[in-house]
Amino acid sequence: MHENTRTARQYVDLMLKGVISSEHLVQHYLDSIDQTDGIINAWASIDQDTAIAQARSMDQLRKKGMPIGTLHGIPVGIKDIFDTVDYPTEMNCLAFENRRPDKDSAVVESLREAGAVILGKTVTAELAYTHPPATRNPSNPDYGPGGSSSGSAAAVAAGQVPLAIGSQTHGSVIRPASYCGVYGYKPTRGLISRRGALETSFHLDQVGMFALDLGDLALLGNALGRYDAADDLCYLRPRPDTLRGYESDPPIEPVFAWFDLPYESRYSEALSAGIEELIDCLGKQVDRIPAPRSFVGLIESLRRIYGYELYRSLDELNVLNSKLLSKTIRTSIQEIKQITDEQYSDAIEAMHASVAWFVDFFNDYDAILTPSAPGIAPKYGEGTGDPCCSTIWTLAGLPCISMPMLVGEENMPIGLQLVGAAEQDDRLFRSARWLLHFLSQQP
Repeated sequence: MHENTRTARQYVDLMLKGVISSEHLVQHYLDSIDQTDGIINAWASIDQDTAIAQARSMDQLRKKGMPIGTLHGIPVGIKDIFDTVDYPTEMNCLAFENRRPDKDSAVVESLREAGAVILGKTVTAELAYTHPPATRNPSNPDYGPGGSSSGSAAAVAAGQVPLAIGSQTHGSVIRPASYCGVYGYKPTRGLISRRGALETSFHLDQVGMFALDLGDLALLGNALGRYDAADDLCYLRPRPDTLRGYESDPPIEPVFAWFDLPYESRYSEALSAGIEELIDCLGKQVDRIPAPRSFVGLIESLRRIYGYELYRSLDELNVLNSKLLSKTIRTSIQEIKQITDEQYSDAIEAMHASVAWFVDFFNDYDAILTPSAPGIAPKYGEGTGDPCCSTIWTLAGLPCISMPMLVGEENMPIGLQLVGAAEQDDRLFRSARWLLHFLSQQP
């Protein structure tokens, strides 16, 4: 069997049995990068010697019978906004060229503790914003991968790495996962520490991840979810066991909600047709309901929170007036600095109200079904895509999974998004696995 057809969970099992080594696996993916990244451009920095040294260290632990982690020997790509001691963290911004952190971010610390091999840093949109990077879509290089976690999604889709870390402030995990045809997971706000990651919005920034398999996302989520006092949004309560949720059967068949949302006019014809077919197929398992009027206001609330906090984050980074920023960001700076304190305060209040509203809502539903994006990926160089399908759920801090289940124009992928109750990420994975199985049984 070719390595790229196996899951990360299978790799770990094979390494535990001594069938393959981490060094062999890492070298396989390094070779894949050599063969394909000249076109895809998914990687910002990579060092073969560093990666192989990590892999050999993992192999030695196994041979000595030492305790090993749940991600033992598995290569992982890291979005280039997370600090790493052995790779530069430049955030695709000339103002931070050759920046070398002296500490790992919390995410990278957790990965190392779980036995993962940090394969390298993946390309991000400049400062995790909207200026499109040079990365191309593996499904069709005439298209972009979306953003801002562009390289992470593309690297997984291209078979260059089995797992990759991204981040989402608006739609930067779910959208690239949709466009590249991979699985993407944005956990509940506060589940994973953001210490050592670029801050663009204190209230909205969230860690995310990509894989070719739903269960691998659950495995990775478990490795990263932990309390960290250094992140003021990181909650102290017990973490949901996402892998156990994935492996569990629901006590009764889940019930999904489908909102008729205010931005549906943006959906492509192919997406709209796929939605209708999906809803018909699910039958009694899905309720189609009108969206509350408040949803329209939530879209503007996210825009104001993001803009207000981004402006201040750029100020703290001392780049507000930098000529090294792209025109895209410099233009946005002039717009977002107009957001007032009162507008920001009202938006924060609306965010908290949305959190409370969804607590009650999920008493009646297991998950919300919605597209991951309004259509296929944008053409290469024409932006990072429309994030409208993520706005409301990101604002409310809800866990989201994008699954590659729909097909758009030119045979390009579109993801189906499942949105779950806050701090019930395990239940979301359970519902997602049930849905995959249910649809696989349909003629």
